[in-house]
Amino acid sequence: MLDFPTWKKIWLWFITLIAVAAAIPSLSSISGAGWPSFLPDPEVNLGLDLAGGSHILLEADPAQVERQRLEGMEEAVRTSLSRAEPRIQIGDISSNNGRVSFLLEDPSQVDRAREELLPLVNGTGLVREWDLQVVDGSRIVLTPTSSGLDQAVSNAMDSATEVVRKRIDALGTREPTIIREGDTRIVVQVPGLDDPEALKALLGQTAELEFKLVDVTALPSDVEQGIAAPGSEIVPYAPDSDFAGMSIAVKRLGGIRGDTLTNAQQSFSAQNNEPIVNITFDQEGGRRFADLTTNNVGRPFAIILDGQVLSAPNINEPILGGSAQISGSFTVESANQLAIALRSGALPVDLTVIQQGTVGPELGADSIRKGMLALMVGAVAVLVLMVVTYGRFGFYANAALIINVLMLLGIMAIANTTLTLPGIAGFVLTIGAAVDANVLINERIREERKRGRRVFAAVENGYREASRAIFDANITNVIAAVLLFMFGSGPVRGFAVVLMIGIATSVFTAVTMTRLWVSGWLRKARPQDITI
Repeated sequence: MLDFPTWKKIWLWFITLIAVAAAIPSLSSISGAGWPSFLPDPEVNLGLDLAGGSHILLEADPAQVERQRLEGMEEAVRTSLSRAEPRIQIGDISSNNGRVSFLLEDPSQVDRAREELLPLVNGTGLVREWDLQVVDGSRIVLTPTSSGLDQAVSNAMDSATEVVRKRIDALGTREPTIIREGDTRIVVQVPGLDDPEALKALLGQTAELEFKLVDVTALPSDVEQGIAAPGSEIVPYAPDSDFAGMSIAVKRLGGIRGDTLTNAQQSFSAQNNEPIVNITFDQEGGRRFADLTTNNVGRPFAIILDGQVLSAPNINEPILGGSAQISGSFTVESANQLAIALRSGALPVDLTVIQQGTVGPELGADSIRKGMLALMVGAVAVLVLMVVTYGRFGFYANAALIINVLMLLGIMAIANTTLTLPGIAGFVLTIGAAVDANVLINERIREERKRGRRVFAAVENGYREASRAIFDANITNVIAAVLLFMFGSGPVRGFAVVLMIGIATSVFTAVTMTRLWVSGWLRKARPQDITI
């Protein structure tokens, strides 16, 4: 227990000094002192309750998910039956009254149509998503199940949460909190961001990009009245476009969605130097875009973003490179935000901001001051008590305690974790846990000396026997911290992170490092007795 070869001493001091050095930038930031820009600067991120920032609560409409599923099933039915061999002829498809229905032109093909649609009805999960019924011998009706709709809403919210996370990460913010709340809500907290309107604009944009052919047969008078021919729909122009206040008729099916994009970057037009967004499709999207432009040369197609037409240019020639440009009345900022939104992917469902707010840094600064005061008062009281009670061994315990706090701060900085107000409470709790280990060790050494053991034997047995109790006690603490991290959220997880790291550093400093120091002193001084 007291034998430390040279390589082990070097290794232990190397680990300790690296962790302590990593804490210096954070201490410099807290004290207000400057830090050289050419040096690495790992810092502990402060949470919303300490640094201030923006808070937004988003909510989705489940009815929109249901409409999307109906439209998706409508297009899937048309595609599946048209590709059947021989082709299954059907009449117009209706998606009214919350179900998809269509009439077979040949009633004898009912069984074949049912077989073609079974993969669509059953889906790929364990939940049955649609009910299929045959009415009057020739009409097939597909009705979404409640369990399938619930699963679709849950999947949409999971996807929306991930899209929100990607968009916020693209802003360059550090350690945002993005969690689902209930079935249809997402809580977003971004420390250090004091402009909730910019965040609201970015997250409120669905970024659903579509390319659809313009229905050139539609009469302008019908379009003005909002009347669309079967298979078409009326879409308004964006308010900031050159045709604001007007609408256009487009083909409802057969277009290209933006989910095949691989990249989007803000740029400038070579013709007029106006801000634009360059987009790139993946291989499948590039092929489909090439087919669309090749088969419709001379016809206009609409670029639609979130249900509004940005522009409707003519297809002058096939676009075969797998890339395109989106132009409109953009500013550099709006074009960049659109590029971020498109790169992150479209939200599968619209998110409405139902609550927003800004937390100022003053409250966090006050919390930091009070937390540091509590930390200092507790630390000073513990330091004095340890020296008075255990003498030299108390000094070792105090040195371990100080290094423990610095190592904890340094490891948190290296891991880029976030410190919240409960995290400061975890710091204070770590001090007690670290000192508790040294109390067990020193009391055990005292008992061994009372039994008549020599100094070396008493110290060695004291560390060996106390270490068992220390490890057992801290294992239970680690289990509790892991459970808090797994099932908690926000500040609770922050407390769990500090607790887990603090347990590791306290055991390392209180057991390993103090044993290294005590071993060196015993071998150098060779004392005949020790006072604890």
